[in-house]
Formats: sequence, structure tokens, C-alpha cells
Amino acid sequence: MLSQVRRRKLALPDTAIEIALLDWGGEGPLALLHHANGFCAGAWGPVAELLSDHYRVVAMDARGHGDSSKPEGADCYRWELFGRDVLAVAELLAAEHPDGRIALGLGHSFGGIAILMASAERTDLFEHNVLVDPVVIPPEWQRAVEAAGVPSNALAEGARNRRHIWPTREAARVKWLEKKLFADWDLKALDLYLAEGLADRPDGQVELKCSGETEAAIFEATGSFDLWSSADRVRTPTLIEWAARSMFPRATFEQLAARMGDAQVCDIDSGHLAPMQHPDRVVAPILEFTARTS
Repeated sequence: MLSQVRRRKLALPDTAIEIALLDWGGEGPLALLHHANGFCAGAWGPVAELLSDHYRVVAMDARGHGDSSKPEGADCYRWELFGRDVLAVAELLAAEHPDGRIALGLGHSFGGIAILMASAERTDLFEHNVLVDPVVIPPEWQRAVEAAGVPSNALAEGARNRRHIWPTREAARVKWLEKKLFADWDLKALDLYLAEGLADRPDGQVELKCSGETEAAIFEATGSFDLWSSADRVRTPTLIEWAARSMFPRATFEQLAARMGDAQVCDIDSGHLAPMQHPDRVVAPILEFTARTS
């Protein structure tokens, strides 16, 4: 399905991590894409195709996802490590490109936070960033959880209890289309996730490449680092896309934007999984933003 896309892996310096990349090619400036928790680079396909007339588009599988390294243990999935991985990948790719920079850092959900963290460490490396419905927990939500002494994380529990193995990809497709999570996905994005997010097992069945334990560890580490301190150090012009049918309050995104040197919030009519639901609604503001701020 991605026969025209170049596959490669980058060995990250000073780690045992290899990051798998999908490179859509193109002669334009570099765009680096990072997916949401539990997903994979391939799910960016419809967005990548829309961007490829303007950028050389490269999407990465985060550690623990897709075809990247899968280290064991929850400590390997702290959020700050994903930021370091993005920074390492961005530096390696930028060094190969005549511009020497990443023209567009594009991240969805927790991937948006990873892009933000990398930008905080290297303020000169990214020319523009777009964060699609990033995971920003309002402080009052965190205080309420702490006050209630709630130990569980519903998203983590859901990840651990999720079905991971199916007889075939077609069987998985049938089951997924019955679920609300996938109801309004772009069908091309769904097929790409089936192709790239599932691994072939020796017994002929297929299973998710991102394990429930990995996805849960990432959910459980939400809020374990100082997002706001990182935001204070970001100087890259940044667009935050607020998915109007998602769970996060727009006001929280406005607070995040206000902490950055040059950031703004726009609205898109979508749920949280916007890149897979409405790729055109994700891309149109990106092109307008980058044209206006270049």
C-alpha cells in the first residue's frame, strides 16, 4: 500500500533505539511527522499526500510503535524520552538536507508534545511547528484527580484490556468499523493503519505492533514532566489546532500558546483523531499558517 514510500531506520546516537521512518519523498523543505499514542507513521498517509506537493514528508514511528525499537519497561516510555527521540531524528534528517533545518514539525496528540519538547531544546532547528490537538491536561483536572486520590488511569486500563490479536487484517477491519473510535475515519487512513499498525504473526494471525503495556505506560506517564517550562523555551512559530469535538478545553491551548514566544490557536471541526478523520481539515490551516508566517 505504501509501495512508493521509502522505508529506512535511523540509529539514535548514544542509545540502543532505532527509529523507523516512512519517507514520501519530494523536493521541498523537510516536514517531520509524529503520530499519537498507539498509532504509527503509516496512519499519516492521507495527510502526507496532501503535504507532499509542498514538503518532503517524513513520518516517524515512535519507540515502542510500528517498526521502531521496543525497549522493555515503563521507564523507557517517559514523555521526555520521546522529545529526545524527536530531537535526535530531526538533527539527523536536517544534517542530510540542504536547508539544515526542519521546515515543519507536525505532531498529533502526545506526538505534538514530543515536537514541542524537541523545539524547546533546539530553538533554531524547527522553522514552523503544528500541534494537532496536543495532550495538555488542564491544571484543575490534575488537582481534582489528586484531591480525589484516584489511582487508576482509564485510558491505560483500556489499552491493557484492548484486543490485540485477530485472525486476519480483514477481520480486524470488520471489528474496528463497528467501534465508535473508527466510525468517522478516512477509509484510506484506516487501511493504512491496518497495513502498518498490525504485524504478521508466525501462526498466520495479526497483532498490534504497539503493545497494550507500551500504550498504557505512555498514558500513565502523562503529566510526569513540566510541559509549561518547556513551552516557555519554545521560540518556533507554532500553530495549535484545537479539535472542537475533542475533550480538551480551548482555553488550555490558549494558555499554552501564551507561554510560547510565537504561537496561536485555530479551530478545526473534528474529533481528537483529526489526522485520520479529516486530513483535509488538518492540512488547510497548516498551509495557510506556514505561508503567512514564512
